[in-house]
Amino acid sequence: MNEFKSIDDILDFAINSEQEAIDFYTKLATVAKTDAIKEVFTDFAGEEAGHKAKLIEIKKNGSFGVITEKISDLKIADYVVNNQPSPEMTYQDALILAMHKEKAAFKLYSALADRAPNADIRNLFLMLAQEESKHKLRFELEYDEYVLREN
Repeated sequence: MNEFKSIDDILDFAINSEQEAIDFYTKLATVAKTDAIKEVFTDFAGEEAGHKAKLIEIKKNGSFGVITEKISDLKIADYVVNNQPSPEMTYQDALILAMHKEKAAFKLYSALADRAPNADIRNLFLMLAQEESKHKLRFELEYDEYVLREN
């Protein structure tokens, strides 16, 4: 894992991670075979762009108040097989991919919080983990609504 020496190091890492997610979803949108899947990936990229903007604003203003809230976990990502991105992905496949990606980001930030050298850095990682947890929940709710209820 990276060694972070400051809040700015963490924010730069998180901003880069969000950019990687933007690039990932944008690339998938460009190769999607259907307009529906293209729209899903474009929306995902837009959400990640919003997260990146939020992190840039935090870095610029120097404040990142942590509001602790309990985020529900439907644990759907724990029971669906992860898949690889492909142009032939279905909406279900896209949601599964997104759930797993957000779960991995949550685990990363949680692990970094556990290793943080001070309370400020720990709180920033916890805030980022909480954001990723919210993203995962959004995809799980979407999966529940459009995949599980249809079956």
